[in-house]
Amino acid sequence: MLAIFGPTAVGKTGVAIAIAEKLRERGEDPVAVNCDSIQVYRGLETISGAATAAEQARLEHRLLGFIEPSEEFSAGRYAELAHREIDALLAAGRRPIVVGGTGLYLRAALSELDLRPPVPAEIRAGVEAELAARGPEALRSELEDDVAEGVHPADRKRIARLVELQRAGIQPAADSEQLWAGEMRHPGVLVGLTVERALLAARIDARVEEMAAAGAAEEACAFEAAGASRTALAAIGLRELAAGDLEAVKAAHRRYARRQLVWMRKMVDEASAASAASAADARLIDRDDRDDADLAAEIVAALD
Repeated sequence: MLAIFGPTAVGKTGVAIAIAEKLRERGEDPVAVNCDSIQVYRGLETISGAATAAEQARLEHRLLGFIEPSEEFSAGRYAELAHREIDALLAAGRRPIVVGGTGLYLRAALSELDLRPPVPAEIRAGVEAELAARGPEALRSELEDDVAEGVHPADRKRIARLVELQRAGIQPAADSEQLWAGEMRHPGVLVGLTVERALLAARIDARVEEMAAAGAAEEACAFEAAGASRTALAAIGLRELAAGDLEAVKAAHRRYARRQLVWMRKMVDEASAASAASAADARLIDRDDRDDADLAAEIVAALD
């Protein structure tokens, strides 16, 4: 199997499609399996940068836009669905291409994670109310020092989850700060796409402008009006888009992309160190100004 991951706006979908076209030339039948935690939601196609109908016509995508806005979704549930899809594709002789930028979902798709159980609904509701009233940094201050050090002050979703676990008396997973753990469920190649920071910022700004022109603000308002769940509302820049503040949206995506680049590099280092046991070939490839076909040729060569 193959995994293509990287920061927002780096162009993962285009590269995956170019890879699929090269694989078809040699008789393969690839399928993309989404590992983006927001692209699973129906109604956020523009904001999440999900593959368009035209792109899906060029490469079949699974686990894309199938969850209702009001529904809570977790890495544990995603892992069950992703394992089922990947196992079925391999059994049918088709190559899965796992594509996305959510580190936890990528790990969940490729390996077996020690995921913590859900917390009581009343604890979750209380944390949600405090997060809205006090903000993420105030909640983060409640965490044990060693736990707080490993989470970014602006990572609302992760802070809320850790506070929930702490209040429920549940210890975070022992490897919660590791970005690679355990063996891969199937042998594979993991490719992280990197890009020079200024170029990535320009790509993000251009993408946000394109989103706005395609009606992202209206999409955000409709999504919130549909009673979006907490996990759905974690979409980067959703509230700012609904308010029409494009500069704030760009800044939020740039911050998130920086965090993605950090975890991606760390994950590749950890996966490479464990490659003998995990059956993983992990590498970083600089995207910069290279086109999709050029990158696809290098990645297909890595498969061989």
